[in-house]
Amino acid sequence: MNMLFQYDFMRKAFIVGILLAVIVPCIGMIVVLRRLSMTGDALSHTSLAGVALGLIVNINPVLGASIACIFAAFGIEFIRKKFPKYSEVSIAVVMSAGVGLAGVLSGFVSNSANFNSFLFGSIVAITDFELWLVVGISLLVIAVFLMLYKELMYMAFDEEAARLSGIPVKAINIVFTLLTALTVSVASRTVGALIISSLMVIPVTCGMQYGKSYKQTLLYSILFAVAFTITGLTLSYYRGLKPGGTIVLTGVVFLIVTFILKGSILKKN
Repeated sequence: MNMLFQYDFMRKAFIVGILLAVIVPCIGMIVVLRRLSMTGDALSHTSLAGVALGLIVNINPVLGASIACIFAAFGIEFIRKKFPKYSEVSIAVVMSAGVGLAGVLSGFVSNSANFNSFLFGSIVAITDFELWLVVGISLLVIAVFLMLYKELMYMAFDEEAARLSGIPVKAINIVFTLLTALTVSVASRTVGALIISSLMVIPVTCGMQYGKSYKQTLLYSILFAVAFTITGLTLSYYRGLKPGGTIVLTGVVFLIVTFILKGSILKKN
């Protein structure tokens, strides 16, 4: 393990990976409970349009991805309010627009290798600017999530009841939408735009298998995400694998094993 940390890029990868493993399940927990699990997919695909635009106009691609994700997140929220009984429609519409725009703009990108690195992530090649961006956004997400912990929990289970109890649902939705957009945009650079939604859902799904309450499930989700990240980064280093995909597959294997073990226990009982 000491050999692993002798390289600066691996130290950065572990810092960024662990920070994301803490904040992504916080967002994912609310998203899953609101039955909007595919939100991560829609935002991550739209982030590719922002990446392409950033490369075209010569600004940091992560900044471009952040701007695109913010617009996409508010687009999902706007459409969701128009079709409250069919909230999944908002995700499909925004994802379609994001994929289409990314496809068109990618044709104008001169350095396709740089653009392709965002598809499956490049956590071992992040710059100092991106490192500090992840640190800043992580601290912001943690602080806001702790401040709005009870409100977000009530809204996740029943938004209408939360509104009737006096919680400023509209304002909190705006804040949560911004946090989701920022989290997905920075994670798409490090974990990969095609993988971030999996990292948002799989640890929470694992947490639901063991947690007996909202708080327990959230803590388990974070612990699992951190464990998957550390294991995935270690395996990717020693086996020469893609970090983002290895992290997610570690979580998938753990989830499958959990299902098998729980199924065996139920049969015995």
